[in-house]
Amino acid sequence: MRFTIIATTIISLALALLPHIVWIIVSLAARIWRYRLPYAPFGWTALGLVILCWATILYGYSFGRWQQKTVHISYANNNLPASFEGYRIVHISDLHLSTFTSKPEQLQRIVDSINAQKPDLICFTGDLVSISPDEVLPFASILKQLRATDGVLSTLGNHDFFIYGNRTQEEREDLINRLASFERDTLGWNLLRNEHKTIFRGNDSITILGVDNKTGAGQGFSTIDQGDLPKALQGTNGFRILLSHDPSHWEAEVLRHTDIPLTLSGHTHAAQVRIFGWTPAALMFRQSQGRYDDNGQTLYITAGIGCTVPFRIGCPSEITTIELK
Repeated sequence: MRFTIIATTIISLALALLPHIVWIIVSLAARIWRYRLPYAPFGWTALGLVILCWATILYGYSFGRWQQKTVHISYANNNLPASFEGYRIVHISDLHLSTFTSKPEQLQRIVDSINAQKPDLICFTGDLVSISPDEVLPFASILKQLRATDGVLSTLGNHDFFIYGNRTQEEREDLINRLASFERDTLGWNLLRNEHKTIFRGNDSITILGVDNKTGAGQGFSTIDQGDLPKALQGTNGFRILLSHDPSHWEAEVLRHTDIPLTLSGHTHAAQVRIFGWTPAALMFRQSQGRYDDNGQTLYITAGIGCTVPFRIGCPSEITTIELK
């Protein structure tokens, strides 16, 4: 992601320049009081900080991007039908399958971890690939192993529209159709493109809404705006869950504009960097990671699984298990 690269570059430059800035300030103060200061300690400090920064990135490349964690969330809502008490949803996002080209065993480990949660439903909120639909081909047999009682529901993220590259609209449409066909026909996923699916337990039901990538104005970065929430909502009622790749959509069109109680998103990757719980993604997104509750409506943003730049620092791949109450 562009903001991940920009943030990493800024941090590296800041660490390199900080000792020099401090030296300039101290040197000016010393001149006033007629002291002389050696520059060497500040130069060595700058070199040490640069080495530390790039050693951290090397760690993120070699080890950090293969770490994973499972986050368990209990979501309670009085409008949940009784038959869905304890219903277990595993939420994943941003696989970016090119991440695993050299290490397919890491994707197998993730699939095994998802299945170990014994989900009733798996929800994938977009960005299956990064650049090309051909990225999926080596991993079909692994992804087909995903198991949930009510199957896998998915949506398309910004990368799934192949907007990054010099392609005509006709070429992009062909690539989108190839990817959609792969998800539906090869993997057996239920891809929701501004659609919904109702899940029944006896006479009770919940509805899962899925929209194409929808970017909210005023935050994040410009991607593609194909989501049609009113279309997905048509003919629905009762308890609903929205799958929407870009979390800026929640504030722009869901929060206070609808009565959808729970929205699941990805997209930010939490910038693939966390420092004492803070992520550079917070510089661009008002909701950047984790859970947000506002006036009875909830948004959950997963840190995703794959990478758009090949490292994760303090931000392991995330599998989110949500138990409805």
